[in-house]
Order: sequence, then structure tokens, then C-alpha cells
Amino acid sequence: MRRKRISLLLLPLAAVIVFFAVWGPETLAEYRDKDVLDKINTKEVETDTEGYRYSLSGNEKLFILSKCLNNQILPESEQNAMTRMDSGNLDYQELTGTYAMVINRKDSAGQEVSSKKGIELCNQGVEELKELGVLPESIKTLAERSYSAVQYSAIDVPEPRNNVLVWKISLNTGKQNANRENRLLDAYVDADTGKIYEFYARTDITNWEDVDADSMIQIWAEYMGLGEPEECADVNPLSETTPYFKKYVFGGMEDGNTIVTIGFYEGINELFLKISR
Repeated sequence: MRRKRISLLLLPLAAVIVFFAVWGPETLAEYRDKDVLDKINTKEVETDTEGYRYSLSGNEKLFILSKCLNNQILPESEQNAMTRMDSGNLDYQELTGTYAMVINRKDSAGQEVSSKKGIELCNQGVEELKELGVLPESIKTLAERSYSAVQYSAIDVPEPRNNVLVWKISLNTGKQNANRENRLLDAYVDADTGKIYEFYARTDITNWEDVDADSMIQIWAEYMGLGEPEECADVNPLSETTPYFKKYVFGGMEDGNTIVTIGFYEGINELFLKISR
């Protein structure tokens, strides 16, 4: 009698177990789906939004940009304005080789950027260099309507993770007799930091003797986060189109160096700091 009673008690338990075995997984799945389907769920994850853009030192970035610029044939100064070309009309997409400059209309996070951003960054860099004494105080603030700004990626083609995002800033000189007095003419500006890699500017300086190139290169090197410069030895006096210049060497990548030149065109009072070329 006792055994029969136990058996009767186990029957409902067995029925419950069979029910959950058959219908339980499906019911549980439906319950979970209700919490997931037709809802937007977010989760924070670590991701590299900058693609293959690795962290580079100041010397490495300078070296890569100088190599890329050496692959271009562009006028280097307003002193030869008749041969000047508008970099915005050049197509760099077809360039091949070890180093290349490629137009890039997005920032390091992949977002579209306007030329206004480049002008703003350049103005920031100009103000910094004026405070440091690298550029004269007389240099005017850049007006957006007077300048063009094109963003480029300077790429080490065999190692594309080694690249530098820069703005090429140019004074619009299409108008006849455009005023260049105390204006920045050209510059390459780091798109991430706003630091100015090179520039050409019309100034109120009238003599090369008034330019302290050694002090200027030291201040600029510290501003750019570079190592100590060394003065170039055995410089060809015909390497520039002006007799007033000094060249310096900075360490680069894989035993390669970068040449930085500070120079001046008397008569038009044009001061420049350029990398290689």
C-alpha cells in the first residue's frame, strides 16, 4: 500500500519533468528573444578607429613627410610666382613608389572634415610660432576666404601603417596683385596636433643678418618634439635659389635623416623653413 502511495506521488513530478524537458527550452528561448529582438542594445568595446595609423615619434613623422614631399614637383616659394601651381588640382591617387602623398578627406577617426578645420589648425600653429619667436609678430591671422586647405596622408607605401595626416595650406594667389605682405604663403600642418612642419611667409624682416637661424631651429625642434639638430657639413651653395640659408640634420628612420632648411629671400622679405627638397 505504501509503495502504491509513493508511486502515485511520483507521477505528477514525472509529468512536470517531462513538461519542462519538452517545452522548457522553447519557452526560455522565447523569453530571451523578447529581451533582444526589436531593441537597440549597446556595448562598449575597445577598437582601433584609426585603422593602420600607428603612433610615430616626431622624428619619424618628419622623415616620412619629407620623403613624400620629395616625390612631388611643386614650386617651393613665391619668389617664382609665375611657375606656381595649385596643389588642389593635382591628382596624387595614381602615385606609386616607396612614399606617396594621397588626398584624404577624412580625419584620423574616419569622419569627413572641411577645409575650415585646416585653417583653424594652421592659425593655432601660427600663433604658437609667433609666441616662440619663430615667426614675426607681424604675420597676419589666416582668413578662411583667402586660403585653400587640402588634407593629405603622407604614406610609407611598403609599410602603410607608417603615415602622417597633414593639411597643405596655401594663400590663394589667383587674383592679380594679391597682397602677400606679412602673410603666410604656404604651410604643412599636422592634422592631429596643429604643429607646423614647414612654412613660407612674407615678413617685415629685411636682412638675413636679422634671422638667428641657430636659435630658430632649436626652438622649432623643441616645439615639434624632435631630437637635437646638427648643422649640415659640406653644403652645396647652389642647392638653394637664395644665398641666404642654413641646413640642419635630424635623425629619421632606419638610419635615414631629414634635412631641414631655414632660408630667406631678400628683396621680397620671404622667410622659410622647409624639410628636405
